[in-house]
Amino acid sequence: MNEHDSERLAGLMVADGMVATADEAEADVVIFNTCTIRENADLKLYSALGQMKAIKEARPQMQIAVGGCMAQKDRHQILERANWVDVVFGTHNLASAPRLLERSRSEGPIVEVLDAPDHEVNRDMAPALYAVRELAFAAWITIQTGCDNTCAYCIVPSVRGEEISRPFDDLVLEAEMLAASGVSEITLLGQNVNSYGRDITRRRPLFADLLRAVGRVEGIERIRYTSPHPKDLSPETIAAMVETPAVCPQLHLPLQSGSDRVLKAMRRSYKVDRYVDRLARARAAVDDLAVTTDLIVGFPGESDADFDETLEVVAACEFDSAYTFIFSPREGTRGALMSAQFIPEDVIKSRFERLKKVLDRSALRKHEARVGRREEVLVEGPSRRNERMLSGRTRQGKLIHFAQVDESLRAGSLVMVDVTHGAPYHLLGEYVSTVRAPRHKVRIPLLHS
Repeated sequence: MNEHDSERLAGLMVADGMVATADEAEADVVIFNTCTIRENADLKLYSALGQMKAIKEARPQMQIAVGGCMAQKDRHQILERANWVDVVFGTHNLASAPRLLERSRSEGPIVEVLDAPDHEVNRDMAPALYAVRELAFAAWITIQTGCDNTCAYCIVPSVRGEEISRPFDDLVLEAEMLAASGVSEITLLGQNVNSYGRDITRRRPLFADLLRAVGRVEGIERIRYTSPHPKDLSPETIAAMVETPAVCPQLHLPLQSGSDRVLKAMRRSYKVDRYVDRLARARAAVDDLAVTTDLIVGFPGESDADFDETLEVVAACEFDSAYTFIFSPREGTRGALMSAQFIPEDVIKSRFERLKKVLDRSALRKHEARVGRREEVLVEGPSRRNERMLSGRTRQGKLIHFAQVDESLRAGSLVMVDVTHGAPYHLLGEYVSTVRAPRHKVRIPLLHS
């Protein structure tokens, strides 16, 4: 979601007449869009701002802005610690960035952080359509902001606010406009996508209806979504995945812990048996479903027995991959108040490595089982490690690398690839044929003299 916000910020800057530069030393405006999920993000920001201080002193006309979740949380502390920052804005008034930068040129440093969304400011900002995207053929659409859950480790409700769903028809129209511009893959974003619409209608489940509606948009070939909450994963959503060809067989279902005791302390609103049952139902219904998850290691009070239960559940679930996190206490959350139960760092490190081994074994088995299969791959571009190789994603979201045998292949091409090798984090394959050329238009920048 933060990456999509950064795309939208870039779109606002371009619309304001600016062009992007890869060198901050020559930039007129530098914007830090911040996260605050983990403490490390805070440290990274102030380190980066410290590096910008000398550049700012050499070029006083440069403007530095800080926005996003950390700005929402620490609105006044940022200027206290880095008085060379010109603008601080929060998560609810992202669209105000150009106006605030303009004001600061004459008024000096400005802090504008709202405690609720400014619909008047944000309504004219088509979030995905005018974003500056890294991949022209793929786009995110934010379907809701905020979160109504109260997970003990999570600061998102504090910095993003309560759940607010965007109007159904607006989302479908946005998908249609993106498709008309050449986008073929859409990812629907929300903190808890399965609860989409419960604040705007009593008719449920609206998210299943949204999957079907976006799936009917001509030109949209792949639909993904993230993230659902296990407690809200409904049979209707699974049915919509089965019945809508464009919806990819991929499910991200955060587990967080395999211990009922820890899940209760985390305030996750489900038990392991319920999670496993819903996962089994999804796998039984959706053919060739790839499942990923989130896991937290070292939540306060997690015992050796609790962690062993997590290892057992993770092994049994056989995830395709997982995002693993070390618990990070965030001020304002229940977890931060449990300092008497914090786990020693050496214990957490050991558990983290043990968990990684179990996950890597499952991922390797899943990928090795795909060897010999022919996969539909959406090309993303040259491999970052080898320019003679192309990289792309299967419908299950798996990264696959294959040799560049056709110079006409470029990002956005849809191709068939035979899988030849499986590794824990990627696949290797051989190009077979091209299904279609890219649908999006190639943008050629114009230089004005």
